[in-house]
Amino acid sequence: MRAALAAESVGIPSVSIVCDGFQGQAAATARGHGFDNIPIAVTVGHVDAQSVEQMTSNFVNETVDHIVHGLTVEPELADGAELPGGAAEPTALDVVVSGTIDDVHAHFVEKGWTDGHPFIPPTQDRVEAFITNSGHDPWKTLGVASSSGRDLTIWSIAVNGVMAGCRPEHLPVLIAITEILADPSYGAEHSGNTTGADAIVVLDGPNTAALGFNHGPGAMREGAHANTSVGRWLRLYLRNVFGFTADAHDKATFGNPTRPVLAEDMECLAEIGWTTLAEDLSAAGPRPEVPSVNTGPRPEVPSGDAVSMARMNSGTIIGSVFGSTPEEVVPYLANGIVRTAAWDLTHVYGLGHNQFQPLLVISPLIARLFASAGWSKVKVQAALFEHARLPASTFEKFIGEWSNLTAGRRTLAELVEAGELPTVFAESDDPNRLVPVVGNPAQLLIAVAGDPTRANAFALSNDGPHGWWTTKTVDHTPASDLVCKI
Repeated sequence: MRAALAAESVGIPSVSIVCDGFQGQAAATARGHGFDNIPIAVTVGHVDAQSVEQMTSNFVNETVDHIVHGLTVEPELADGAELPGGAAEPTALDVVVSGTIDDVHAHFVEKGWTDGHPFIPPTQDRVEAFITNSGHDPWKTLGVASSSGRDLTIWSIAVNGVMAGCRPEHLPVLIAITEILADPSYGAEHSGNTTGADAIVVLDGPNTAALGFNHGPGAMREGAHANTSVGRWLRLYLRNVFGFTADAHDKATFGNPTRPVLAEDMECLAEIGWTTLAEDLSAAGPRPEVPSVNTGPRPEVPSGDAVSMARMNSGTIIGSVFGSTPEEVVPYLANGIVRTAAWDLTHVYGLGHNQFQPLLVISPLIARLFASAGWSKVKVQAALFEHARLPASTFEKFIGEWSNLTAGRRTLAELVEAGELPTVFAESDDPNRLVPVVGNPAQLLIAVAGDPTRANAFALSNDGPHGWWTTKTVDHTPASDLVCKI
């Protein structure tokens, strides 16, 4: 689509070839960039499930006709079709429905504006009350949704905040998350890819408890109002503003449930002298090959609250971590990281180059065990790096034999020789040698949360550059947008 949009923008006719089932996403992507009803040609069936002969036959006998038609026939809207974003899309202050709560709920469900759960109707009075004490201009724009072309306004943030049940004091957190979505280094446009990764928001800072965020027992479960409502807000915002619905951009084969916000245990971190996840990520900086929308320098240490976000594919509970020393518990934790990493290793090489950053959430009990032995977080990461390994032959199957996501299907040794992977991946030619699941220890991220009396952990496998780890500070200072300046 990107090449077609570039051609169309300078007046060169194009046809975009898409896989069967992606017609809606292609049309929505074009619409988000200002091109409605762009010509599309569809390949028959799934390319991975066909022989070369069958795929060639389908392409010649059917897809070619679509291409010729798209290049020779002026596109027309189907009878009765409406252009989303035109008259059919309500403006910010339109009253779209009135009546009982049941009437409102039914209308929103019909339009696809809700996640299916009951919600608080975003009346104009409620939305204004959500914003009024913040000082923000309701129409201030934080960016443009890369997938839909819609403006990311304070008003739209508040509308979905009201629907999700957030409180007005959560608005700064919602704004920080929106800044992540607007940052090209995050890549919000990938939020509906077929493997169905969903974002996790990690909140750090001195105000987390005062804002009502739970970092203790059930830290990743629904129930705590702040964690649950802000997590739900993100899913609603992706639906209603970014267009991630099943008939448009969301192509998840299965999808993950909405994740509540994960708040780190700040008291424990202060006690043991460990950095927060936000501090670790801020020190590392954004993904270098993608420009950030930040115009100023990224602080090495956030001076207050901060949100960090990435898209995670799956997770593995590491239950009943047994041992009284770091040396005893590290192998089990590392095994959990390995067990949650499979095709995701294409983000070490393939879909991403050395961009796999899984997250290990450990309970405060485990964190204190490490600290009592004098282990820093950096030392824990180094130990995990040595133990979180799998046979090279298995790694190569994940990025080659079992996947079409890595061009050439080269061996790890060949990739190292070409300078595309670190030397640790080819220390011998033994196919059963153990190789790491990340390129360096710092890529094994660690957060601390959960029941302080339990020795459990949770490993999450991330989607590499398809929702890259990105951190923003949370600014609780009242805005001066509406203050008259002399």
